[in-house]
Amino acid sequence: MTKVLQVNLYDAGLDAAVNGLLWRCESTWNRENKCISATGAHGLVTAFKEPEFKNVLDSFYWNLPDGMPGVWIGKLKGAKRMTRCYGPDFFRYVFEESASTSVKHFLCGGKEGVANELKDAVGRKFDNYQVVGTFCPPFREMSDDEFKELAETINRSEANIVWIGLSTPKQERFARRLAQWTNVHFIVTVGAAFDFHTDRVAQAPGWMQKMSLEWFFRLMAEPKRLYKRYLEIVPLFIFLNLKEFLSPVK
Repeated sequence: MTKVLQVNLYDAGLDAAVNGLLWRCESTWNRENKCISATGAHGLVTAFKEPEFKNVLDSFYWNLPDGMPGVWIGKLKGAKRMTRCYGPDFFRYVFEESASTSVKHFLCGGKEGVANELKDAVGRKFDNYQVVGTFCPPFREMSDDEFKELAETINRSEANIVWIGLSTPKQERFARRLAQWTNVHFIVTVGAAFDFHTDRVAQAPGWMQKMSLEWFFRLMAEPKRLYKRYLEIVPLFIFLNLKEFLSPVK
């Protein structure tokens, strides 16, 4: 693991993350409700500003480097094997690699109907028909009783992996609460993966992703919703990392 803004980021690369997750879903491994996040600049800056949210990320099994800025900082710190573990890509590769296995998935997130659309999409796109349940969380805060009821549904489905597709930091907090009552191997937060793989939202071209310009693509696509976030997050991420390099924590 390599710290970026004092948060541990997974630094062994995307292939290792996919293979490691599926290996730990084998029957010989205990179901320990390990939480994994795909964490980009937004999540890292939020964790820097909000100690409570940093505690959430610190409790996770892995925080995957979702964006290239985190990868660049990690490589500057010596993490030579670190690659971008983009949430939608991680989702796709896990579904592709587990298509012919017994690994079962539960989809939790998106607007009404999105999770069901995604269940159809992973069958059509990735030839994976092992989605054993879906759930669309309400926009309001859920009670403990509602979380327990959802966990019971998940446990009855015998899912190995629960995928959470909300937004940061809501999805990470959601995963941590859900993990109190589930009996699964992993709970993975993947942000906009649900909307991307159901083709509700267009993804940035590959060259923009490699140049860390996906934020600009998304900003142009949804300016009213995202402009405040990116006007703050991008400059603040750069500033905080420069400050850390110039005044490293002892």
